[in-house]
Amino acid sequence: MIGTSKVTGTPSSDARQRPDCNGTPFSVGAAALVTCKSSRIGKIYKQISCYAGFSDVMQIDHVHFYVENASSSRNWFVRQLGFQAVAAKVSSHTCTEVVKSGPVYFVLSSPLTERGPVAEFLRQHPPGVADIAFLVEDVEAVMSRAIAHGAKVLQPIQQHPQDKGCLKWGKIAAWGSLTHTLIQQSVSAQLSFPWLQILLYSDLYASIDIEQLVKVATVDTSSLYNDLARVPDGISNTFTGIDHVVLNVAAGELEGAVAWYKNALEFQSKQTFKIQTDRSALYSQVMVSGNGCVQFPINEPASPNSQIQEFLNVNRGSGIQHIALQTVNIVQAIAQFRFCGVPFLPVPPSYYTALQHRQGLPLSAAELEALAFQQILVDWEKTTPHALLLQTFTQPIFDQPTFFFEIIERRSQARGFGEGNFRALFEAIEAEQLKRGSLL
Repeated sequence: MIGTSKVTGTPSSDARQRPDCNGTPFSVGAAALVTCKSSRIGKIYKQISCYAGFSDVMQIDHVHFYVENASSSRNWFVRQLGFQAVAAKVSSHTCTEVVKSGPVYFVLSSPLTERGPVAEFLRQHPPGVADIAFLVEDVEAVMSRAIAHGAKVLQPIQQHPQDKGCLKWGKIAAWGSLTHTLIQQSVSAQLSFPWLQILLYSDLYASIDIEQLVKVATVDTSSLYNDLARVPDGISNTFTGIDHVVLNVAAGELEGAVAWYKNALEFQSKQTFKIQTDRSALYSQVMVSGNGCVQFPINEPASPNSQIQEFLNVNRGSGIQHIALQTVNIVQAIAQFRFCGVPFLPVPPSYYTALQHRQGLPLSAAELEALAFQQILVDWEKTTPHALLLQTFTQPIFDQPTFFFEIIERRSQARGFGEGNFRALFEAIEAEQLKRGSLL
């Protein structure tokens, strides 16, 4: 069962019988695989071909969530955030769904038995992000460097021949229970959703012989939406990319986590923050990939009652706290999400009163009113006031106060992470902690 604001549910017996997409599945070892082709599928070719330039490539290819019920989670992303369901698979122990919004792809897997990697993850942690997959230029080189700096290989490099080249990928353990799938796509290959095959079987079925895979079926997805609430016009393809992903680590681990990403994946330090309110504090260091396309802030608590410490307690260890999703019109997007029942952190009216008195406010009265109505935070640098950063944050999307989304719009290539909003954001989160009784 799924609510209007949370991703909830347990595996259903129906999910064990068939993929959620209509069509005849093909047998792939122990897995039944079926992919779905939508009317807008041609746009994916353009997106992937942009990735295939491979000039110092490091991009987020997809994010893999481990959840209690993949079908319910799929419905939540479709109903609440306007994603499209594009693929599904059921194996002997795992149900997997794939959803997309523009170039953003999320994989959602849930256990059907007590065995398997998803079931094991959920015994250790509540639902959340298990894997962040990166598109890289040379997977052998990246894997070799990571191994040389102590990374554990979870899946050796696999290879899938294509018409003009090949698809390669491997998987390494990262910080805590987080993993990274590393994907290399040949420049000359004829791209026909090769990465989707990785999403659907590689990290859950490392023992499958790729050479023995049968042809994947493509079916129309229209029937997939028969059981879903109607999505308001304009909500689809709201997102234009993943802006950044935030990792929370335990107190004293920030330096080690930063060093791991520097050494294993050649990330670079970009910014360092100490954020403090009257009640709590945290340290944060922003890491970026060599080409600047992956932004990866890492947080550690600096006080016992920090929101980061609450996350670590509930998550039972380090993990991904939130993902920031880019949009080109945040006011419209948030209005649509609120209409669909997505709850956001409340922003007090006093924030906008103070904003009006902030020097160099680059907003008209009407724009400020629209932002205040949707409770969107605003930040800018004094030297470039036209470069606005607009952001807001959902409540945690699962039953426990762990993972949430940030929605962000960067105007005129605004940089940073909303440093001017940090105090307002943290006070809003602390207000929610007080409601839960986790902040004294």
